[in-house]
Amino acid sequence: MKRILIVIFALGFSLPSIAQIDTIEVFSTAMQKTLKAAVVKPSTYSSSGQKYPSIYLLHGGSGSFSDWHQKVTKENLLIDLANQYQVLIITPGVGPASYYFDSPIMDSVRYETYISQELIPHIDQQYRTVNQREARAITGLSMGGHGAMMISAKHPELFIAAGSMSGVMNIDTDLWTVNDEFRKLRKEAQKAMLGKIQYQSPFSEYTAVGLVDRMKENGIALIIDCGIDDFLIKTNRQINQLLLENGTPHEYTERPGAHTWEYWTEALPFHMLFIDNVFKKHKSD
Repeated sequence: MKRILIVIFALGFSLPSIAQIDTIEVFSTAMQKTLKAAVVKPSTYSSSGQKYPSIYLLHGGSGSFSDWHQKVTKENLLIDLANQYQVLIITPGVGPASYYFDSPIMDSVRYETYISQELIPHIDQQYRTVNQREARAITGLSMGGHGAMMISAKHPELFIAAGSMSGVMNIDTDLWTVNDEFRKLRKEAQKAMLGKIQYQSPFSEYTAVGLVDRMKENGIALIIDCGIDDFLIKTNRQINQLLLENGTPHEYTERPGAHTWEYWTEALPFHMLFIDNVFKKHKSD
């Protein structure tokens, strides 16, 4: 039986802000474990009966569901954005180097299923959401950017927009500008979760670059950005080129910056504006 527990979660904010943030603990039947997420509500949520669009905001490798609340460099950023755009912002927590896919080997790594088939239905049941793809989006940073692009490509019935900030657009660590020790650790973790996969073209569908044809077919609005000093810049340029070559509409930006919370704090408002424009377009259609 699926279980969900709603509790108030204080993330170091002042009292008026705390009331706008819940944590939920969701039991995943796919993985037989409980996972946390935070839900940011606009200030109007408690005083109105209206339904709200939802945006899923994913964390990076070795991160937590609370990262987007505790590590951004602008206080109350998510609350301000939830109020500005009148949306629910959900920040799920997943395994530290899981990349949000379903492992064909490990039953404990089924995060694509968790997000798409367990968490989203729970949110739609527990909160007043507009329960349709035209009012649901997903984005994230680093590993979370990979998760957002991958999950949306595989589940176009759920999302109208998807994004990536400094995302791992290719899990092939040979394209990452990292030291040999970190590269080895990630390769070993990937092998444990995926076994032997195809890292070169044609790419495996366990990596975002292997899903560009689905992205074209799905017609989901896409926004991708990366800092020019980011260790993942090559993977972002690669997916941009692949999307250009197959004619997939998308917004791609490179800005000054590296793999830092300063960069992601500045990037998130651009993603929110992009998503809001997509929501408005489809609301009026």
